[in-house]
Amino acid sequence: MALRLRTVLGLGGTAALAGGIALTDLSEVKAQNSAGTPGISFRWNNNKDFKKLYFFISNQERETWSDYKLILKGKDRKAAIIKLDVTVPSYFDSTINPKEVALKYCQVGGALKRTRCKETIPATIELANDGKTLEIFPDSPVPPNKAIGVVFPVYNPGSGMYQFNALAQAPGDVPMAGYLGSWVIEITDGIDG
Repeated sequence: MALRLRTVLGLGGTAALAGGIALTDLSEVKAQNSAGTPGISFRWNNNKDFKKLYFFISNQERETWSDYKLILKGKDRKAAIIKLDVTVPSYFDSTINPKEVALKYCQVGGALKRTRCKETIPATIELANDGKTLEIFPDSPVPPNKAIGVVFPVYNPGSGMYQFNALAQAPGDVPMAGYLGSWVIEITDGIDG
């Protein structure tokens, strides 16, 4: 019983410590504590400054090629988008080729159907901040009533958790990007690892 209580307190202490770390860079958002396996995510210490976004990756195994679909559902945003920034973690040791990144309209899947991203939205896509920010400039504002996805192939880095953040700029007089949410992606060692 004492060992079990110590283990529970140890997990809570770790969560409290991790939850108390503040990030100073405006483009980064406080990561949430999590533990779990692919497809199942346990979260505690939720806060209003974090919003989990839907994503699909074709392969979660480290050091393999994978197709990423970072999805923004219509309910994830309230306004049209004239610029979308996707921040890439500084420790994500893989290169994203902006020529292979596409912004697409998507049909979000579920348990019985796959997520499909077919119609490409014309956009200019650039890398900034030494390859750690994808800047996406749609040719015309993207309406908020449709799901969209940032789709690209990438060679997965080493195992770990990687938090990509979505910041969007809406049409208007104030050119400021607002936080839409985060995609928390786990890369594993694979079945044998």
